[in-house]
Amino acid sequence: MTVSIVSSAQNVHEYVLRLHDVDKQFGGTRALRKASLAVRAGTVHAVLGGNGSGKSTSIKILAGVYSADGGELEIGGERRDLRAWTAQDAHNAGFRFVHQDLGLFEELSIAENFGLDTGFPLSKLGKIRWRALEAEVAETIIEYDLDIDPRRAVADLRPSDRTMVAIARALRGSGDGERRILILDEPTASLAAAESALLLEKVRRLADRGQTVVMVSHRLQEVLDVADDFTVFRDGKVVGTLTDAHPTEDELISLMAGGLTVALAPTGERAHTRGEPTLEVAHLSSGPLRDVTFTAHEGEILGIAGLQGSGRSSLLQALFGVHAPSAGSLTLAGARYAPRDVHDAMAAGVGMVPENRVREAAFMDLTVSDNLALAMLDEYFTGGRMPRERERKAATALISRFTVKVAGADALFSSMSGGNQQKVILARWLQRQPRLLLLDEPTQGVDVMSRAEIYETIRVAAREGCTVVVASSDMAELHALCDRVLILARGRITGEVLAGEADVDGLTSLVLREPGTRRTIYESTLERTTTS
Repeated sequence: MTVSIVSSAQNVHEYVLRLHDVDKQFGGTRALRKASLAVRAGTVHAVLGGNGSGKSTSIKILAGVYSADGGELEIGGERRDLRAWTAQDAHNAGFRFVHQDLGLFEELSIAENFGLDTGFPLSKLGKIRWRALEAEVAETIIEYDLDIDPRRAVADLRPSDRTMVAIARALRGSGDGERRILILDEPTASLAAAESALLLEKVRRLADRGQTVVMVSHRLQEVLDVADDFTVFRDGKVVGTLTDAHPTEDELISLMAGGLTVALAPTGERAHTRGEPTLEVAHLSSGPLRDVTFTAHEGEILGIAGLQGSGRSSLLQALFGVHAPSAGSLTLAGARYAPRDVHDAMAAGVGMVPENRVREAAFMDLTVSDNLALAMLDEYFTGGRMPRERERKAATALISRFTVKVAGADALFSSMSGGNQQKVILARWLQRQPRLLLLDEPTQGVDVMSRAEIYETIRVAAREGCTVVVASSDMAELHALCDRVLILARGRITGEVLAGEADVDGLTSLVLREPGTRRTIYESTLERTTTS
């Protein structure tokens, strides 16, 4: 059944893009089944769905990356057969795409990145007219709320401004009467919450000025803040179309996840907080951390909540041997624990999934099998050689056990979605049966379907006796997943909450609270700024 909701308010936006009855099959898998999409001019249209839902396939068909097996596109008063639709057709029709990988050269200036995309103005002698280029780019980017010197290197920009530079470059010249449709593919996936808010505020202003935006995102709360309309995919079908509507996050999750919604709900349990201690941290100082003391128990899921810069990641890195503590002591399973490096931590039965899986945990150009084997090299190597058949057999079993959606063990790691990549990283460590598992932002960049499956994987590991420490900026995640949450502020533990004692808003309030006062950190910062 497809849910369709249209506001009773007068629909003042004309439709500029429609997809009709789109089909796509990959081998024996039907990726799209009579899918449809209708986008109104001057709106932000959110396209939602889990891994394998069909949303990404639809966008790639629009871009001309994939050819559809059937279906039509209606744009500019013309109907086009999507079986013959190409990337050039998409560009000519006014589609402009900005992906999570922005395609910018960070070491070059803003102006140079524009020039590489659309060409450099040349003098009669064939020399680049730098002043003309910089003046033109400055005039362009100011229209996108970017009051920045075009000579600045992209690497020096804040993350949200880099994305806006990519958007400005994509839409350059669209003020000359040509109607363009901006398609953003996971624009905030790698951004912190504050940067995401800045970016989405600017995207909203673009739409308010008449720009049509189609946005693919897994961050539902952000989508709810910015989108006018919603199309929800599940299992290759459109299961929800909401026009000028105001759904709740739970309503969107219900459409996307169906029966998996229970996995995203808090358990309300705290049965594991009185088990045998696995990890004891006493007066730990390391980097921004100061005098941190706590105990994590066998089978417990312990959350670490804090703002960016609070020391969340530094705490996990100190526990994993990445950084040596400057003071304090650690005890693991009753024995002194002082890892000199990551190898010591692994030998002691500790595993860690870092915040940035692409840069810190994965080899994108290696196979899934290779990536899974990285944590088991000592066990696999025999007689100076790597038994590949044994490695593949183990990888195939892990792919099945952790419900990884991938063509096979020999598929490239980069071929998977973010959610499935994260499942592989988790599987890499859980195959070692660690006594302590450290997770830094475990579902960052992951869709809601994979999030539910990852939560269940973590809960199963805890039920089997693993102690799990989760550092996250997502209070809803900590509320749903953890038996107990520690509040970390400016490198110190300032509070502790048991499951069921605080809701998401309560956790957020504790994280924002200035230590020792009733004011939030933001209020204190504002006060210091206004009095200085």
